[in-house]
Amino acid sequence: MPPRRVRNLLALAVLSYLSRQPMHPYELGRTLRKNADERSIKFNHGSLYMVVGQLETAGFVVAQESGREGRRPERTVYAITDAGRAELHDWLRELVEVPQHEYPSFVAALSLIGALGPDEAVALLRRRLERLSEQRAEIRELIDRTLAEGVHPLFLVEEDYRIALLDADAAFVRDLIGRITDPQNGWAPLWAELLAKETP
Repeated sequence: MPPRRVRNLLALAVLSYLSRQPMHPYELGRTLRKNADERSIKFNHGSLYMVVGQLETAGFVVAQESGREGRRPERTVYAITDAGRAELHDWLRELVEVPQHEYPSFVAALSLIGALGPDEAVALLRRRLERLSEQRAEIRELIDRTLAEGVHPLFLVEEDYRIALLDADAAFVRDLIGRITDPQNGWAPLWAELLAKETP
């Protein structure tokens, strides 16, 4: 697939909201925060204006009008173009369909975990399980509260996915602890022996 002219996922969110109605960047930021999009996409005031500029340069949005309310700074309203609408749908289809290779921090830690002793690793993994459980409870509470407010489950599907990831993480960690600590075939003795040889 050819590289995208704008690759920041914040741009995808901007295109999505502009496909509903024209907005100025301040209103876009307010909408992103209102919909808790910062849980999925990193953004701040500066990055939002930068992304809107990139989208305008790429021809995906166009400045529609500028206005001023009272003594506030002038604000430019942006609208999505036909090219931007096409980019939105093409990009979203790709993200849904094609698994992306990502670089999660925990995967990096697992690739280097041998530098810790087995006892310390197991203690840390058990603490991870506790934190995963806490995070799961927080997300579950968020989902239940939002559903009780009348929001359709479709608009919380990313939170369901987060719970599924937490559950998979916890299942993996429990299995890993078992493989390290198993009395018959556990990795701990060999691990400790190899670490002792490497330690000067």
